[in-house]
Amino acid sequence: MTTRQFTRRSRTRRLILLLVALVGISLLAVFHFLPGRLGAGYNRIDGKPLIPVSAQAEALHRTLTIVDLHADSLMWKRDLLSRGGWGHVDLPRLEQGNVALQVFSSVTKSPHGLNYDRNSAGARDDISEIAVVQLQPIATWSSLLQRSLFHAAKLDDAVRRSKGALVKVAGDPSLADLLRRRAAEPGGRPVGAMLSVEGLHDLEGKLGNVDRLYKAGFRMASLTHFFDNEVAGSMHGEAKGGLTPFGRQVVRRMEDMGMIVDVAHCSHSCVADVLAMARRPVVSSHGGVQATCKVNRNLTDDEIRGIARTGGVIGIGYWDAAICGTSPRAAAKAMRHVRDLVGIQYVALGSDFDGATTMRFDTSQLVQITQALMDEGFSVDEIRAAMGGNALRVIAAGLRPLGQINLTSAR
Repeated sequence: MTTRQFTRRSRTRRLILLLVALVGISLLAVFHFLPGRLGAGYNRIDGKPLIPVSAQAEALHRTLTIVDLHADSLMWKRDLLSRGGWGHVDLPRLEQGNVALQVFSSVTKSPHGLNYDRNSAGARDDISEIAVVQLQPIATWSSLLQRSLFHAAKLDDAVRRSKGALVKVAGDPSLADLLRRRAAEPGGRPVGAMLSVEGLHDLEGKLGNVDRLYKAGFRMASLTHFFDNEVAGSMHGEAKGGLTPFGRQVVRRMEDMGMIVDVAHCSHSCVADVLAMARRPVVSSHGGVQATCKVNRNLTDDEIRGIARTGGVIGIGYWDAAICGTSPRAAAKAMRHVRDLVGIQYVALGSDFDGATTMRFDTSQLVQITQALMDEGFSVDEIRAAMGGNALRVIAAGLRPLGQINLTSAR
């Protein structure tokens, strides 16, 4: 090899190494900044005026035991223990909002081009792309079950690092201990966290995976999300059918072991099938009601009555498609309708915070709901029930295996 050839090859190697380095730096930048930009872009505060909050509402709010039945924060790459500059939920904001128990949902699949009318289960999955961009474990790139198990591990890690400020609720002892500690330690600590699933397509068609989810700490699950799956039809799916034979097995297994059945996103046929076979209180964790916001995913009056007959609760959300607006007054009007139709004991909160939603406020500002309920004429006792007391009753009953519950008292 001549000196000139050697020099050329050396230059070529250096150029290749430089290009590789530049590509590596570019990829690192993408994987560092893009997850945050995705989360911030999907989970916003609309910036419109908040309602005036009275000293009376502030004082009442600090005495409430607040439960929110649905937030999707585990889907995004963020630290739950640090106050974020975007989104709606993290531990500091839960403490500021005086939230006693937050239910965190595991979202594992979402069809590209998502809409409220019709989505195909075979459409391109946006959550797969999020899993890759966020550099989640490779097992989560292709397995829906592994995505849920990753979300559970993510919550467990936050609980461990919180030094007691965030506690996992997975049964009677942990729930009772949470409430005892909050009564003894004023200042919004600790905050409880319970795991749920948004759509049981993460079972991947295997009944035994209900047990795997339960072992990981999941204590609630909606049967569907935005498309039909092996369990049931979605309100936003193609066929919009009822429970499948496999779905009936799943509901029975959940009830037996102490997992709360959630009909949010279920088709009308699915809701009817669940209510017909339910032996335990059923919840609709997040959404609205047709009477105040005629959107297909919201509950009809007959469905509200059916959920009430099981002893369950209806969680009202705060985003446009649930309440036809983002004002806390719109949420309060939906809650008033449920109260007036079936009774205050069936009203609950189901924010859908961090669920690719635009809100008027984040969880630190939940006093907005307290004030709106006061303005709607709710009594102090009714506000205590709606803001968390009702949800606690259903969760406490739902966490017990079927053989340990008095079904008559639950209803």
